Amino acid sequence: GILEVVESDFAKNLAKEESEEEDAQSEYDKITQENKVTQKMKDQDVKYKTAEAQSLDKTISDLSSDRETTNTEHAAVMEFYAKIKERCIAKPETYEERKRRRVEEIAGLKEALNILEQETAFVQRPGRKGRSFRGSVLAAAF
Repeated sequence: GILEVVESDFAKNLAKEESEEEDAQSEYDKITQENKVTQKMKDQDVKYKTAEAQSLDKTISDLSSDRETTNTEHAAVMEFYAKIKERCIAKPETYEERKRRRVEEIAGLKEALNILEQETAFVQRPGRKGRSFRGSVLAAAF
């Protein structure tokens, strides 16, 4: 009797332990497989992210170079524009410049008037409808 009960209990416990061991091994194998798949996916992610980072670094380098070129071109265009603007946009004359120009013009006109008066004094001919050369020049100008 007692040996049979002990053997029965032992056989029951052994079957239970073997069953639990198989379940634990099965669970371990399942988790190990999931870990391997996850590790492969993460390795691939690292590979793709590294490639993407390198690609982005190259793009940044290219765009930085393009920006430098564009800034250089922009500076040249703005410099050229400033030169053109100086020549093309009319600047208002200052009062002093206008006054000086008018004084020179008046002086030139006075000198011309003096020359004409001296010449007409030599050329005046009486009897020409009562007008002098100076009068006819002034009449023709207006």
